[in-house]
Amino acid sequence: MLRNLAFLLAIFTLLGSAAEPREESKQALARDVERVDSGWAENTLKSLSLEEKVGQLFMIRMRVELLDSNSPGYLELRDRIRKYHIGALAMSAPPQGRARDIRRRYEVVTLLNRLQQESKLPLLIAGDFERGVLPAHLFGTTVFPHAMAFGAAGNVAYAEEFGRITAQESRALGVHWNLFPVADVNSNPANPIIGTRAFGANPEQVGDLVAAYIRGARANGMLTTAKHFPGHGNTAADSHVAVPVVNDNWDYLRAVELPPFEKAIGAGVDAVMTAHVRVLALDPDPGRVATTSPAIVTGLLKKELGFKGIVVTDALDMGGLVGLYAKNPGRVAVDAFKAGSDVLTEPYNLDSCYRAMLDAFRTGEIGQERLNASVLKILQAKASLGLEKNRLVDVAAIPRVVGIPESIATGQRISDAAITLVRDNGKVLPLRDERSDKRLRVVSHGKAQPGLLVIILCDNRRAEDGRVLERQIRKRAPDARVVYIDPRVAAARSDEVLNAAGSAQQVVVAVYVVPSAARTRTVARGQKNSASLPDSTAKLLSRILTFAAPKTAVLAMGTPYLTEDFPTIQNYICTFSNATVSEISAARALFGEIPIPGHLPVSISNASVPNTTIDRPTQFANGVSR
Repeated sequence: MLRNLAFLLAIFTLLGSAAEPREESKQALARDVERVDSGWAENTLKSLSLEEKVGQLFMIRMRVELLDSNSPGYLELRDRIRKYHIGALAMSAPPQGRARDIRRRYEVVTLLNRLQQESKLPLLIAGDFERGVLPAHLFGTTVFPHAMAFGAAGNVAYAEEFGRITAQESRALGVHWNLFPVADVNSNPANPIIGTRAFGANPEQVGDLVAAYIRGARANGMLTTAKHFPGHGNTAADSHVAVPVVNDNWDYLRAVELPPFEKAIGAGVDAVMTAHVRVLALDPDPGRVATTSPAIVTGLLKKELGFKGIVVTDALDMGGLVGLYAKNPGRVAVDAFKAGSDVLTEPYNLDSCYRAMLDAFRTGEIGQERLNASVLKILQAKASLGLEKNRLVDVAAIPRVVGIPESIATGQRISDAAITLVRDNGKVLPLRDERSDKRLRVVSHGKAQPGLLVIILCDNRRAEDGRVLERQIRKRAPDARVVYIDPRVAAARSDEVLNAAGSAQQVVVAVYVVPSAARTRTVARGQKNSASLPDSTAKLLSRILTFAAPKTAVLAMGTPYLTEDFPTIQNYICTFSNATVSEISAARALFGEIPIPGHLPVSISNASVPNTTIDRPTQFANGVSR
């Protein structure tokens, strides 16, 4: 909470600096990030000790929810920055949550300003902002759908707007570097961690959208990152918990995985993030992943593709990589740096990694020239953002930049444009408004019953998935019955739900399956595929479709691949996202308030069934054999 508003207002006045609303600041944010003050960067490099240089290589996690005045979390973060001379922070926060008092954002940004003041060198602040600036529920920022929705909308201008708005809001909040866009080509429906985070399955389209996002973000003063090199799209394991293996041959990698990264480099991307995956065609060593492979990072990315910017590792505390270095946790930093990385992200054991790096330089295992080259890149990136002159933001300017109506409308418009009708039997859609169409109410045992049943299949019925969708549907159909089902209650409530589906005139099943590390670890543990519905909810959906498919519309609020497991779906709408804007778009589409213009950006089996009005989209098939 914001406990002392008067104190913070005083801080705002003290720390206020050139930021968004001032004309000179707008020009500063629009500067080309390739412009650097080489004099400052080079002079600063000469003044640093070995310990300070090594510290600049590390990016550690900053948990937004712990940034509270004099909290243990804040004090611990401040002390780690000082002790290890940290160069960058990666903002981390729960992606979803209930709406809070957004005045809290002023305290967070004020404390971020304080960290900047207390650091000897400017801190690079990074965010993993794949759907705009998160957490939107805390910062009041513009909400965008997942990347795959942009592929469905098929408009590169939308991706550029995405980059522009995210950059403007990020810089206003003191964040300089987005660990996005995802340049992976999601060619594997069973991929448990990329999925809707990717723009699609067509390399050319993915590359065009990646490049457009980069142009929009960089033009508005934000560093960008293409990830996860050399491609994480055709994997069936999550690198947060295991080491995925890519078995594709060089021809496939050349034709599918690498083109989006090449387009990113051509668009001037500032950084490329490596993946913790084994790519056998590029490096068969069983002890190496792409992050620790000189052949992949230096040989392919730097020499063959010509990338000259910052190479940043994916988080070094991810389970698959930690397991490889269990006996020597500090060694992962040395191996990643020797492979060609410049920034070492979120090590599992910071102290061990920091000391291992110091030892590597002191013993001559890694030369000073190599260290200086990486540190210079980092310092030049800071200078390109103007941080050597002003590392603070004007807190009072936030409301004029962040979450303004024009930006919010843009996010919603893009979400609306992404809605894709994959199957339609002509009997359900559009739904009717109960206030004007009494057919949505039926009589059972002498009593009027809701004609519309909405079933929310989610991972946790107490979480936020489905809440906005429910409110939107109730605005249009006040008497609709809405039921939340998660894996823990699916079996127990199966008969109840089936009876309700039998008496309803129309049924909507909204399926929330969104890739995440948490889902891999918990919800889908022991299931056939963590990218699909858990067994209990999958069984319930199958039973509903067995006798109610003709009157049931299935909403894919995340993965579009449900027809792989449920080929009898007759009415199928994909949003490619569980973001709040996608829930609003879904309700609009269900009731026929907006057109449904999207196209499938991935190939799915059984995209249509006989006697439907939707033809199978084939324009996104890449036709490359593996």
